Amino acid sequence: MAILEVKNLTKNFGGLRAVDNVTFRVGQGEIFGLIGPNGSGKTTIFNCINNYYPITSGNVIFKGKDITGWKTHKVCHLGIGRTFQVVKPLARMTVLDNVTASAFCRSGTIREAQSEAMKVLDFCSLLDQKDKLAKSLPVGGRKRLEIARALATKPELILLDETAAGLNPSELTGAIDLIKKIRDKGITVLIVEHIMKVIMTISDRIHAINFGQTIAEGTPSEVANNPGVIKAYLGEAYAQGERY
Repeated sequence: MAILEVKNLTKNFGGLRAVDNVTFRVGQGEIFGLIGPNGSGKTTIFNCINNYYPITSGNVIFKGKDITGWKTHKVCHLGIGRTFQVVKPLARMTVLDNVTASAFCRSGTIREAQSEAMKVLDFCSLLDQKDKLAKSLPVGGRKRLEIARALATKPELILLDETAAGLNPSELTGAIDLIKKIRDKGITVLIVEHIMKVIMTISDRIHAINFGQTIAEGTPSEVANNPGVIKAYLGEAYAQGERY
């Protein structure tokens, strides 16, 4: 069963068409990858799903309900959480307070919100960092904090936007493990990622776009061997077996 359906999604910025008639379905419990070159429209699709940008035309269906044009905070309350490509934590607040603020999406009291935040920090291996200021965390820690803030809203679907960017090899392995844990927790994952080690390892299916248009969809193997994807994004080295 599809938890998310994006139907004929189009987004114009003046005379520029950033997303052009894109359609895909994300199954319940799936890790669904969205790939494409820089500027291909991936983050714009995320921004349209939660109405951070208003859609020019098309529809977003979540759990069978048309949520096109819903206010962003209502989309979050409905069960869609997200991270941002450029992480911007509440820098002068502690890690715990950052996640507590997000937990108020579902909690009515500070006690409830802090309790939920502690659980999420433990899940994300950040519990030992809870009293540090968010601005003091290294890149890997800030990326995990961004995920923790999204998880604290108790989403059924989480949109992860380049959560592995800037991580070292050890941190990449940890990021892959965390994303799998999120799925095992029963949360569906829609992920944008440029690092092929991540996207090809964890995705059940992948949707590839270029210049805002769909060029392929299928299993990681099918997409990696698609001539259009190789030409637009992966490159001949990947096709010839030089895996990341």
